[in-house]
Formats: sequence, C-alpha cells, structure tokens
Amino acid sequence: MSDLGFVSLLPTLLVFILALITRRPIESLISGAIAGLIIIHGVKFVGGFAETSLRVMTDKDVAWVILVCGFMGSLIGLLIRTGATSAFTEKISRYVKSAKGVLMASWVLGIIMFVDDYLNSLAVGSAMRNLTDTYRISREKLAYVVDSTAAPISVIIPFSTWSVFFSGLIVANGIAPEGEGLSTYIAAVPYMLYAWVAVLLVPVVISGAIPALGSMKTAEHRAQTTGQTVPPDAMHIEDANKSIEPKPGVTPRISMFVVPMLVLISATLYFDKDFLIGIYVTLAGTATVILMTRILDMNDTFDTIIDGFKTMIEPLAVLVAAFILKDVNDSLGLANYVVESMQPVLTPELLPAIIFVSMGLVSFMTGSNWGVFVIILPIVTTLANNLGADMTLVIGATLSASTFGSHACFYSDATVLTAQATGCTPMQHALTQIPYALIAAFISVLGYLVLGYVW
Repeated sequence: MSDLGFVSLLPTLLVFILALITRRPIESLISGAIAGLIIIHGVKFVGGFAETSLRVMTDKDVAWVILVCGFMGSLIGLLIRTGATSAFTEKISRYVKSAKGVLMASWVLGIIMFVDDYLNSLAVGSAMRNLTDTYRISREKLAYVVDSTAAPISVIIPFSTWSVFFSGLIVANGIAPEGEGLSTYIAAVPYMLYAWVAVLLVPVVISGAIPALGSMKTAEHRAQTTGQTVPPDAMHIEDANKSIEPKPGVTPRISMFVVPMLVLISATLYFDKDFLIGIYVTLAGTATVILMTRILDMNDTFDTIIDGFKTMIEPLAVLVAAFILKDVNDSLGLANYVVESMQPVLTPELLPAIIFVSMGLVSFMTGSNWGVFVIILPIVTTLANNLGADMTLVIGATLSASTFGSHACFYSDATVLTAQATGCTPMQHALTQIPYALIAAFISVLGYLVLGYVW
C-alpha cells in the first residue's frame, strides 16, 4: 500500500494528537495502530489487529527487547535488594557536593556504560535517582541527562550493540565488502553529528549556560521549591521502582554493584556484543554469588528476580504497542512516502542534511531506531550512489537521524526505559527533553549543510 501518499501519515498524526491530549502513550499508540488497520483492512480491521499483534509478538527482535528489558529489571532488582545500589550511591555522594556535581557524575557514568543504550538508561537511572533527590533535582532533568548519554554514546563508541547492528546493515546493502562493515562504520563516526552534539550539550545545560526551557523549567521549579522531585502523575512509576527495597540487616557492598556492571559489559563484548547473553551471564552469576554468600536465601533471590521483571511490564507494554504501530506504518508505506517526498529537492550538497531531516522525521514518527532503517538504508544507498555523494557522510547522517528518533520520540525504547528508570512518564520525559533535542538537531542540520558544500 505504498501509494497512499499523505494518508499514510494519518495514524501517526493521530498518535501525537491523542498523546498530547491524554498524556498516555499506550492508548495513543493502539488508537493510531487501529486507525491504520482500518485504512488497510476496512471493516475487517479486528482480524488485521489480531494478525498484526501476533506477528509482532512472535518477531525475534521484539522477543529480544522483552527478554533484555525484563531481565535487566531482574538484575536491577537484585542490586537494590542486596543494598548494592545504595552502596554505590553513597560512594558517589562522598565525591559530589552539589546539584551540578551529581548531574555531571550521571553524565560520566552514562559514558562509561557505552556498550548498550538499554544498559545505560536502566542502570544509570536506577543508580542516581535517590542521589539527585537529595539535591532537589527533578526526575525529568535526570532523565534528560541519562537519555542523552544512552543512544548517542552507544552510537559514537563503536564497540556497542548499535555498531554491530549497523555494521551488518552496511555490509548487507553493499556499502562495504564482507568483513569491513565495522571499519566503514568507524569511518562514519566523526559525521554522526547529532550524537556528538547531544552528548556534548549535556554539560553545557548542567552548567546553566543553556537555561531550563519550557516544561523543564516548570519541573525544576517544582523540585527546587517544593522538594517534589517525582512528577505528580508519575507516582505509580515511583511506587513500582520502590516495590523492591534493600533487605533489612544486609551490609551494603559496593562490589555487588560494580562487579556485575563490569561483568555485564565484558560478557556483552565477549559474546559478539549480544546484550541478551551478557544479561543472562551476569544475572546467573550475580544470583549464584548472592546464594553462595547467603546475602539472600533462595526464595528471596528468585522472588526478587520475578519482582524485578514485573517492574518492566508497563514500559514493555508501551514498546510492544510502538512495535505494532511500526508494523502498521510499514504496511502503509510511511517511510517510503517521506523519502519520496524529499527527492525533488535532492542535490549532492543537500543530501546529508535532507537525509538527517527526513530519516529523523521517520524515526521520530515511528519510534523505531533500528527496524525502520532496514527498509530505508537501501533507498538512501541508491540515492547517494546516483548523486555521487560521500558515503561515509551519508552513513553519519543516517545514524544521526536514528539517534534523534531514539532521543526525541515519546514512545521510542530509549525514552520509555529512561523514564521508567528515573521515575517519570514517557510524555513528561519527552516534553521536557524536546527543546534540547531540537537545539542539537538544528546544530546538526547546519553542520551537514556546511559539510555537504565544503566536503
């Protein structure tokens, strides 16, 4: 159904309208998906919804996300229950003595957790939220700092799950020969402008050189004047995060936080950057150590693993709804329509900037950071070859667009998981973060225009 034209945009536009009105992502996403299915199937849309939802739930990539996020929740639950998270927070509190210092520590910790954006969002958010509460920093501000070193840092450090995925796409699309996908990816890293700007903008915002803007200003005023760091509409998320408490009488050990994080990073890198295997190894190892040292008994250990998985149910529901909408948008041909709409104004000089804008729009509208580019990258490659554009610059622009979508969309995986870990809703996080994402996007567009005409 790739000839629907503007009609292909309507379901996603409905999602944004409903989200702004209701501030509830799941209902908005499902409504948009159903609207798209009505366009595709007419009165038989109920059967179409059943078929689509079943296809999504049996997709291996969706299953990977559910397992990764769920068991990451289990691991964090163990770290909280054993007192490891509080020990880590207490250790950091000895070295930071101001609100700016705490936020800078969060930024640095996010850079260290470069191997995967899920690890980054969930680990840093859960580790730092209590400490930022001490300095009356809004959870929205913490979410911005965490999210800006999640996908962006995983993109520009080429030893991450992102580099594995996109290196494979580069080879699959004939951009690089077999075995040279990673080297081509690394060559494009300097041109991933949005990722660089988003990461480097954080300390500028923390310093106050760029003040709190829009909804972020309101959130910071609430936290600083009333001490209410958790947004009023996010108490159910805070309650879920606090459903697991440190066991009374357990001596907190910082090693129980640091060692599992190091094992998780090392195991992920060792097993060909497969984050799921890394989590399995780390969770099994952590549970074994806890049982052998009798920090928790067997019942408490496995109850915590289950309870930790449960804390991720709501964000996983949002992500599954987003995957359903993406599947519908693929059938409607939304991505192709956006690309084709941009083609009349393409020149070799404008191509990087137009790719960033158009692909960023597609990624933002679909909430898909990886899947949409399986469809789009062959088109982008053909355009670049036809126009004789520099391929590394084009790859950099494409990855920048993906990073923007991950960073800015209120139902992207990074946004949803960061919101859960830091204790705010996806809409609250997205609305407070969007001014800074747009600043980074504007700077990136200017950069691509300069590179397009100078390079």
